[in-house]
Amino acid sequence: MKKHTGRFYIYLSIGAALVTMAAKFIGYWLTGSVGLFSDAAESVVNLVAALVALWALTLAARPADEEHAYGHTKSEYFSSGVEGALVLVAALVIIVEAIPRLFHPQPLEQVGLGLAFSVAGALINGVLAWFMLRAGKRQRSIALQADARHLFTDVWTTLGVLIGVILVTLTGWLVLDPIIALLVALNVIWTGIQLLRETGLGLLDTALPAEDLQQIHSILDSYRPQGVTFHALRTRRAGSRRFVSFHVLVPGSLSVQQGHGLCEEIELALHQALPETTIFTHLEPREDPVSFADQQLDRESSEETDPALPTPQTEQERRSHEKSTR
Repeated sequence: MKKHTGRFYIYLSIGAALVTMAAKFIGYWLTGSVGLFSDAAESVVNLVAALVALWALTLAARPADEEHAYGHTKSEYFSSGVEGALVLVAALVIIVEAIPRLFHPQPLEQVGLGLAFSVAGALINGVLAWFMLRAGKRQRSIALQADARHLFTDVWTTLGVLIGVILVTLTGWLVLDPIIALLVALNVIWTGIQLLRETGLGLLDTALPAEDLQQIHSILDSYRPQGVTFHALRTRRAGSRRFVSFHVLVPGSLSVQQGHGLCEEIELALHQALPETTIFTHLEPREDPVSFADQQLDRESSEETDPALPTPQTEQERRSHEKSTR
């Protein structure tokens, strides 16, 4: 089965946004429902967000260069951040439009035809969002996942508006229309906050998820019977790319060639388990006390290192030290 790129799904999202935006604004124009207006307004955000996601994914696909030695994959966070902000703007527009209707309710017209247009647009978004979310998780693309979750929010928005309009028609309580619109706005605000939170976590270099860390530890532990130990493990993610670094402590009797070969073997095993991962290893002799004193981000100078600090010397002490630093 052919695997499509992230940009393929974004092109589909742009096309769907244009179709659903037109359908929902027709529905709003036919009924005059502020609830349907809130639904249509979110479709505008869908279009803008898809365009931003296309730009971000295009930039993220560029190879590393002299000024961006680690690549451009972090550009996806611009997309999710902008999308989160746009979602909040859409919620504000909905609130501004709905509040006056609380005090001056207006009758709805041509409800059936208007809802038909809105529901058709929601069905398009729902199907596309399902495929996009699967692709986003498979490709570890926060831009695709953000766009998909936004589209799912659009589906729930339409469902809420549909229920509201039906209730207004059955009960004659016109005030239900703006009330449903305000509830929709609250749901949209929640989605925007979640997108901004995920963007922030990515920009703050949050560690890889637990399932990835478990695979890393499992591979590293398989080398411990050979007398190899590890510490100073650090992980982060930039868009779809993972970054992993750690120190490899080996017996000092190993030659440089043997140590290098071991590091290459470990890196290959990690690459096979976690594709699209950049791995940095630092080889150290287990017998050297300095090997256990350089685990911080900034290495201390010899003047700053306290010679009085105990350094693990025996195998049991080393194992105890490793547990405390993992």
